[in-house]
Amino acid sequence: MSATTTTTRPRRPLPPLMTLTDAAAERLRSLYEKGQQGKLLRISVNTKGCSGLAYAMSWAEAPAATDEVVTDKGLTVLVDRKASLFLIGSVMDYQVQALSSGFTFTNPNEKGRCGCGESFHV
Repeated sequence: MSATTTTTRPRRPLPPLMTLTDAAAERLRSLYEKGQQGKLLRISVNTKGCSGLAYAMSWAEAPAATDEVVTDKGLTVLVDRKASLFLIGSVMDYQVQALSSGFTFTNPNEKGRCGCGESFHV
């Protein structure tokens, strides 16, 4: 009998679930140090709007069993496990415009957005 060798191909590393821009990290650090001290930002995806899905953010006292813990730039963000497939590879930014400011997402999984920008679809 001849010996068969099985070679295992090295696994390609998965992309990070989510990353933060410097602006998002600075704003989140400020929120964590001031009014939301001791809390963590939880990001989820809800069914909403014209395109079907919308980003949702809330504060949590601690990670839940259903959260993925993301650490970037020394900060921790929670991602609802049900949302993780929709968010893989996303970049969270913080933008300040003339009449509004807030966190935004650049999501490589998005296939389109509604006209008002409130919701997206994958």
